[in-house]
Amino acid sequence: MNFPTILIGALYCAFAVAAGAFGAHGLAARLDTRALELWETASRYLMYSGLGLLAVGLLDLAWQQRALGWAGGSLALGGLIFSGTVFALALGGPRILGAVTPIGGTLLIAGFLLVAWAALRHAG
Repeated sequence: MNFPTILIGALYCAFAVAAGAFGAHGLAARLDTRALELWETASRYLMYSGLGLLAVGLLDLAWQQRALGWAGGSLALGGLIFSGTVFALALGGPRILGAVTPIGGTLLIAGFLLVAWAALRHAG
């Protein structure tokens, strides 16, 4: 469980940095202010999910709890759905993607709550 979680987390973080730089330098002249804000939001939340995945992978080395497996899956899928749809919206994708974005956000929230649950179980 740890290796794929840490690998995906590191890749999400790397892509988030690259996407942020691309947005600031490659898209600044091509997108309007709102689209650039969306792009930055997508990059930021991809970084959050990547850092969360790195933490989950490392915590799982010590705690080895099933809740962390669920947390990792939720963070990975949530980051992909949330950031992916927001990146697409920034580039002019169909507005219907805006209805899918909250699913990704909900999965991100659930992932971090599962980490909290694992911490409570570990402490208790």
